[in-house]
Amino acid sequence: MESTPVSTPPQIKSQKVQVIAVLMLISGIINVLIGLGLAAGLALSVVLICCSPVGLLPMALGIFELIHAIRLLGSGTEPPSYATVQVIAILEIVAILAGNFISLVIGIVNLVMLNDPEVRPSFK
Repeated sequence: MESTPVSTPPQIKSQKVQVIAVLMLISGIINVLIGLGLAAGLALSVVLICCSPVGLLPMALGIFELIHAIRLLGSGTEPPSYATVQVIAILEIVAILAGNFISLVIGIVNLVMLNDPEVRPSFK
């Protein structure tokens, strides 16, 4: 006799958690594009060929943001931990080193929203 798995109802996420996820998704897309642009532009420059790894920081951060934003938006997936999302927000602020001002603003907004007591129970 086979037992059917019991499905749990999807957890309703607060609007602030969804805003954090969407901002992280936007920042991730921008960081990937900036990383590709920096890597391609610097790789094509003969003078700055040794500086081409500069594009790796925003590229790696962008991929990291995209993965965790999708996990945060998904209804059937396990959300990332609070500490992980906090580290991503801090790294978004650090992305100013690559010249990404949008990511700086998004990182600050995410940190402010993460400090809201309504948001904390949504993470594991």
